[in-house]
Amino acid sequence: MTNKEIQNTTGTVFNIQKYSVHDGPGIRTVVFLKGCPLSCMWCSNPESQSFKPQLAYNSNKCISLAECVRCAEVCTAGALIQGEGDKIHVNWDTCTNCLCCADSCPSGALITYGDKQAVRDVIDQVEKDAAFYARSGGGMTLGGGEPLAQPEFALALLKEAKRRYIKTAVETCGHVSTEALLEACKYLNMMMFDIKSMDSEKHKEFTQVGNERILENLKAVRQAFPKLHIRVRTPVIPGFNDTTEDIQAIVDFLKAYDVEYELLPYHRLGTQKYTNLGLGYPLGDTSLENDAFLPLLEIAGQIGFSK
Repeated sequence: MTNKEIQNTTGTVFNIQKYSVHDGPGIRTVVFLKGCPLSCMWCSNPESQSFKPQLAYNSNKCISLAECVRCAEVCTAGALIQGEGDKIHVNWDTCTNCLCCADSCPSGALITYGDKQAVRDVIDQVEKDAAFYARSGGGMTLGGGEPLAQPEFALALLKEAKRRYIKTAVETCGHVSTEALLEACKYLNMMMFDIKSMDSEKHKEFTQVGNERILENLKAVRQAFPKLHIRVRTPVIPGFNDTTEDIQAIVDFLKAYDVEYELLPYHRLGTQKYTNLGLGYPLGDTSLENDAFLPLLEIAGQIGFSK
């Protein structure tokens, strides 16, 4: 593929977040790609799961039907009706996701998660903060969703970033094509790799897929790229993997590999997005107590972690 073809490759992006300090070393720009093979019950980015652009609605921003009827006028499905406080209510069962209403909404109450972008345009945005990357050791991180679920686009982004001397990282769930994963490693400075549970049946119950491919992919990456900086991460989810036995099993598995290990405490920061998408939050009022998390950190400390 020529440089021009790489730069013209397109994919679906739902966010580009600048000045991130939690997604790899230094100051980073995180490019979030839509689409994921998992459906994690705790997902904080539910807008990332579908590969297609999606309509979302924030009623707090609606200026009411008394002031504006633009969205209702363009909705041919009759999915936008009068709701509480004279604001729009979205009938999600009727909505066809044509996105016309989002284009017409002046207040931003109706928005679209995801749009097609070319590699050239994405990397142009990333490159604007090159001075911050140089000073901090940062760069570009591909996140999602699962970025390698759009393999051609993700690989093109990594290749173009490296061509422009931008350091790269990827956040992956590991349930991807081994071929695409190993190809991506050629252009990475760092990989953040999720291992959520060693129990495949439990993994499938909470994410809709088993863990076999994930574990095999970590083995394949470490074998093919013994010097690649890998940080394995586990989101600690109450009722799923929050026991000392759960974390010890992951630690025992990782001892055979030269990786960092990080636990991520459960949070509910993405719950409003479920409402905006017309979805219910699968884990309800679930919470993680600090007293339950601290013993798990001690077990995770058996494997070193350096920032």
